[in-house]
Amino acid sequence: MAKVGIFVGTMYGNSLLVAEEAQEILQAQGHKATVFEDPDVSDWENNKGNYALIITSTTGQGDLPESIAPLFHYLRDTVGYQPDLHYGVIALGDSTYAHFCGGGKQFDALLQEQGAQRIGELLLIDASEDPEPETVSNPWVEHWATLLK
Repeated sequence: MAKVGIFVGTMYGNSLLVAEEAQEILQAQGHKATVFEDPDVSDWENNKGNYALIITSTTGQGDLPESIAPLFHYLRDTVGYQPDLHYGVIALGDSTYAHFCGGGKQFDALLQEQGAQRIGELLLIDASEDPEPETVSNPWVEHWATLLK
């Protein structure tokens, strides 16, 4: 089964909750999953050759949380082309803000630009519609896990 690094960007803990539930689902399906709560460059580098699942919230201005922003900047400024990367993104946000799920959308756009291959669709979770994000993310992760080789 697959190895998955789960890279978390959180402000109030919801993304971490989603990541922990995703880890349980992936492991129940036979995959090996590791959550990186404050992911850094070495976490990303050590995960090369495995799948990446980015789970991030968004600030009110549409930016990434401080816990994952340095990793994003490293990928943008240093890594470049990553055609062998297979990944998924779960973006948490609130549609009452102008830049709904901007953090996750930025991460997805960067990885697409770098030639990485997204597995499945980008999942956007709206806090104003779904105050318990895991009720939306868990079925998505269950499906996403079936797409891994």
